[in-house]
Amino acid sequence: MSYTIGQKVEGIITGIQPYGIFVQLDDHVQGLVHISEITYGYVEDIKNKHKVGEKVEVVIMDIDEYSKKISLSIRSANMGSLKKSKGRTYHPRYSNLKSERGFQSLEEKMPQWIDETLKYLEKNTR
Repeated sequence: MSYTIGQKVEGIITGIQPYGIFVQLDDHVQGLVHISEITYGYVEDIKNKHKVGEKVEVVIMDIDEYSKKISLSIRSANMGSLKKSKGRTYHPRYSNLKSERGFQSLEEKMPQWIDETLKYLEKNTR
């Protein structure tokens, strides 16, 4: 079978290493899911998340032109399970949606901090 980048396929886990999971796509093709492509967030021990022989859905992230090695992603295949925010899918890594985090909270607190600092300086520099 011929595979293309971006294609979603099902495979069977054939091996687990500290750096990733090997997935058999068909009788002749195997790929690697790097630990960073297993799920969003930190993975302490891959063996706690997946087992050899388990069926997984993966997305083909890259096919090396020369070695024909295939890079896979489980987390990209599971994007449908991501949180919804304001009716849109929230993608933690590539989101351009404004959120409550980031510099907004600094912007809101800055005037208060400046006032407190000025009062402190005024009181303690006399």
